[in-house]
Order: sequence, then structure tokens, then C-alpha cells
Amino acid sequence: MSVAKVVRAFGIVAMLTSTAALAVDTPQSKDAPDLTAVRGKIKGKDFAGALADLNKLADTHQHADVYNLIGFSLRKTGDYARALTFYRKALDFDANHKGAHEYLGELYVETGQLPKAREHLAILVKLCPQGCEEREDLEKAIAAAAPPKTN
Repeated sequence: MSVAKVVRAFGIVAMLTSTAALAVDTPQSKDAPDLTAVRGKIKGKDFAGALADLNKLADTHQHADVYNLIGFSLRKTGDYARALTFYRKALDFDANHKGAHEYLGELYVETGQLPKAREHLAILVKLCPQGCEEREDLEKAIAAAAPPKTN
């Protein structure tokens, strides 16, 4: 079995057996490139490997899912400035990309910019009035970062 097949199989198994609620599992759009192996690397916290694959894909596929996952991987490596650029690029391609709104909101939480995080939560509330994973994850991140209310 080739290394690529093993990596792909591992990624699929990881996605199917994971109990963690991560928006990285958000189904990709129909016109997106196959991101299965990249998602497997992200789940395995191999952000450098994911970035290498995603940068190659970005050369041939200008797609919100690709840019969103580049932003996610960059954020996880601590490169907030470049992550911000790619989240914005994802939103330029798809203004209603729920994953990009969640992850950009999380970036703002991580950098102490809660008002900006809440702006993206408000967008997710409009996109997911009945709730969705992205909205719930961002709500949790904001709640964990917000100072407790005093009476």
C-alpha cells in the first residue's frame, strides 16, 4: 500500500472515529478539491504538513475551503497575521462561509478582540438561526474567554 493511500485511510478513519466537535469536519462544497488527506493531517495536528499540501492546492484551486484551512493551520501554528489574511480571502470567495466565520472569530478570541469575535458570531446566528456546529463552537470560545459578569 502506498504512503498516500495509508495517509488517506488514516485521515478517513480519524474523521469517522473522532468525537471532538471541530468545524474542520464541515462538509466541503461540491466544487472544492478533495481535502480528505489535508483534514486528516489537521486532525493529527500536522499543521506543517497540511500547509504544504494546502499551498500546493491553492496554486491550482482558488476556493474558500482551501483558504479557510490555510488560515486554520496558520492560526494553530501561531501565525495570526497570515491566518487573518487567509480567512479574509476565504470570505472574499464566500461571504457566508460558516467555517471561516467561526475560525476568524476564534482568532479574534485568541488575540483578545472579543468585540470582533462577537461580530462573526452575529453573522453565524444569521446563517444558522437553528444552530450549527460553527456557531456553537464560537459561542463556547467566546464564553470561555469573556470575563465573568459581576453584579
